[in-house]
Amino acid sequence: MGEKTQTYRQVRENLEYSMLSKFATKASQSRGRERDIKPCTMRTAFARDRDRILHCKSFRRLKHKTQVFLSPEGDHYRTRLTHTLEVSQIARTISRCLRLNEDLTEAIALGHDLGHTPFGHAGERVLNELTGHFEHNEQSLRVVEVLEDGCGLNLTYEVRDGILKHKKSLVPCTLEGMVVSVSDMIAYVNHDIDDALRANIISEIPSEYLAAFGDTHGVRINTMITDVVSSSDGKAGIFMSEEVQPLFEKLRKFMFENVYFGSKAKSEEGTAEQLIRSLFTHFYENPAEIKRDAELEKYGLVQTVTDYIAGMTDRYAVRVFEDIYIPKGWKKY
Repeated sequence: MGEKTQTYRQVRENLEYSMLSKFATKASQSRGRERDIKPCTMRTAFARDRDRILHCKSFRRLKHKTQVFLSPEGDHYRTRLTHTLEVSQIARTISRCLRLNEDLTEAIALGHDLGHTPFGHAGERVLNELTGHFEHNEQSLRVVEVLEDGCGLNLTYEVRDGILKHKKSLVPCTLEGMVVSVSDMIAYVNHDIDDALRANIISEIPSEYLAAFGDTHGVRINTMITDVVSSSDGKAGIFMSEEVQPLFEKLRKFMFENVYFGSKAKSEEGTAEQLIRSLFTHFYENPAEIKRDAELEKYGLVQTVTDYIAGMTDRYAVRVFEDIYIPKGWKKY
């Protein structure tokens, strides 16, 4: 009898031990899934998770969810989907340079914002106000653990941990999760600068940031990525340098003060918040209209209404609001 040949997955898993850093998370050492499944013959567990996220309905809906600008006139402003793709690209670059697990990194990046509400953080604020607690990272975890396909995507522990802990205030259990967290900030700061300049929300970037990071969008991203890689190489953590980190935080503060709060880009947020509030009130009082009896029985009224609204795209939320509250035209025969 001939020797038993390895599957493509097993070959890849073995290669990870020779190719990746000692700090990288190896697919064969994953802490596993909540429900056991037969291993794929071609893909590692993390590559399989990436594909599950990429093909799920929640991921497709990101293309019609707000990033920063509500209903912008123009095709080039970022949406939640393009933001996610930019985070993934930045995170994969950092992971490749540090010889971390790109499949794990990409899976976390693609899934990190699946739980975002319509109208971005405006929708998140309203649901938090109405329910007493709502955070998009926790909802993203709920999407992949519970809601998608009615039973969740059954992802590995490491991917779920990275999705939950991509916020700056939390610390993921893997370096790949830490990479996504810093890549998220690099992505949104830079692409929101680009969008804000395009929309004339800001007329220029202060000279100290141009001097530190560069005078074009691509150069600034490259500067930040290079700094993270050089500062983190050979270490059990992901960092910016002592020189760059304070300037990056000042740049984030500049964006919060001039773009994220109080700018004309946010002038419609009050309307969006009222829309979400009205939808929540309506479906709370009329839960049968959601047509989710099993979820109502299992998760309760507040959670079911929250899940329903959080999963909406901007335009679907507007359409539902119009159906409920805007008088319909009629034709006399």
